[in-house]
Amino acid sequence: MLLPDKTVLASLLRRYRVWERLSLAEPHDPARRRRLEDVAYTLCVLMGRRTAREAIIAAENYLARSAPRAVGMAGERH
Repeated sequence: MLLPDKTVLASLLRRYRVWERLSLAEPHDPARRRRLEDVAYTLCVLMGRRTAREAIIAAENYLARSAPRAVGMAGERH
């Protein structure tokens, strides 16, 4: 499975949180709600999840994983 670039994903998560706060501050603003839904949809597509909540959890877990360590000769890890 192809995974998104971590920089792009981190940027989308930040954008989601900004629009989430703005939407909570003004819940009746349809433009803010639409922006939040657009970012949520993009996260769902990138992470292969059905809901924004699932996509956010998957994205956070993916970003939290450290880069794999190099494997040397005889399979030893460095």
